[in-house]
Amino acid sequence: MTIILPLQPQEEARLLAVARAKGLSPEAIVRAALEKLLADTDRMSDIPTTGAAIVAAMQSSPYRDVDLEFRRDRLPVRDAAF
Repeated sequence: MTIILPLQPQEEARLLAVARAKGLSPEAIVRAALEKLLADTDRMSDIPTTGAAIVAAMQSSPYRDVDLEFRRDRLPVRDAAF
């Protein structure tokens, strides 16, 4: 498959600079970025995203005893004379 990706001049300059700095071709830099993106996508697809899965994950947490409820203490108020 061939993908044509139009780049702005400043994007092209940055890509060439990164490639030069790493001693790689621009194609190798783009391929590495694509491989990282695909690996991240594969890893994220293994994570369940349903509400039931999130509740189950929270219930199986070793920190279930931690209270996540927001404390609603009153702020300290100075006495004021009017």
